[in-house]
Amino acid sequence: MTNEIITTQCCVVGGGPAGMMLGVLLARAGIDTVVLEKHADFLRDFRGDTVHPSTLQVVHELGWLERFLKLPHQQIKNLGLRIAGTYVPLADFSHLPVQCRFIAFMPQWDFLDFLAERGAEIPAFRLRRRSEATGLVTEDGRVVGVTVQEPEGTLTVRADLVVAADGRRSVLRAAAGLVVKDLGAPMDVLWLKLPREAEDPDAVLGNIIAGHVLVLINRGEYWQCAYVIPKGGYDQIRAAGLDAFRQNLVRAAPILAGRVEALESWDSVSMLTVTVDRLEEWCRPGFLCIGDAAHAMSPIGGVGINLAIQDAVAAARILAPALRNGAPGIEVLQQVQRRRIWPTRATQRLQLLAQNRLVGPVLAGKGGSELPMLLRLLRRFPFLRRYPARLVGMGFRPEHVRD
Repeated sequence: MTNEIITTQCCVVGGGPAGMMLGVLLARAGIDTVVLEKHADFLRDFRGDTVHPSTLQVVHELGWLERFLKLPHQQIKNLGLRIAGTYVPLADFSHLPVQCRFIAFMPQWDFLDFLAERGAEIPAFRLRRRSEATGLVTEDGRVVGVTVQEPEGTLTVRADLVVAADGRRSVLRAAAGLVVKDLGAPMDVLWLKLPREAEDPDAVLGNIIAGHVLVLINRGEYWQCAYVIPKGGYDQIRAAGLDAFRQNLVRAAPILAGRVEALESWDSVSMLTVTVDRLEEWCRPGFLCIGDAAHAMSPIGGVGINLAIQDAVAAARILAPALRNGAPGIEVLQQVQRRRIWPTRATQRLQLLAQNRLVGPVLAGKGGSELPMLLRLLRRFPFLRRYPARLVGMGFRPEHVRD
């Protein structure tokens, strides 16, 4: 067993979208950066496979777009919702002021592998896999590194700055004593795959009837299905049996009739526990949280990855000049939070509104029988669909790469 010690300017913990993007951008700016990823590879069953137009714009600004779009993906230019049997177009991305006017659905492991490959081309970038951060190293009230467990032994990474991008169950933010504000969520989500036919719609399709919410995401040969359930209701659904679950899927989305038999056991169903929260403070001296470690988002709109990427782009732009001069002060880290807290709060406010005004009542059987006024307007006036497209596709404060 070894006990290795290495030094770097910035240590990023977590090889998800936020961590990988931040690591690559800092290294591209000449900052010696180590990214720690606890798994051996990225081949896991991620829940978020969306690459939004604002993220595609970042990839374009980095000069990588042509290579990126050669990866297998589906391009979705419209979002729609079927409620009470009536189809309502929700968002039209064709008018966005960006290079790619669509959402790309791509396996997240392909996206992360792509970032790892771009990072490997930069001398200042180091990705250490099978490296699980276990705690913080502090001196005189300042974080100066992390302790790491690897298969060969322990590792200590000493750094001018430690960035936690290790997700909504962040070990490091807990070690730093940062306070999480839970905003509440009335739902969880069951994920499964069902066959898709060539004549099926291309758009992401939400289906709402009283008691049921089901989102179908076009993944080419299959539908990625997100079946929304009341918070903590999974055991009750399982107790009712697989046949009853199949019937509920067809009741929510009749297009699935004749296909739900492909769901052979509960082993093909996985549950996402929905959490909506954010930190009151994102940083301590020498330590910063971004992405899900700073704010867990609802799956509504699929914007969590987009917010995480935007955090990384803003953080790299603010941190790189400070890191060139040594350890950044707390005021620099607070600047990152100030830059990103408004879009975080605004997005979560909209998500909570949708949860409490639409999803919650529908799951309780109190809604889903008629079109709300807003949806009637979107159905009647096509130009209004540009506004949801802007919110979903770009967010409240899209960030840009600047050399």
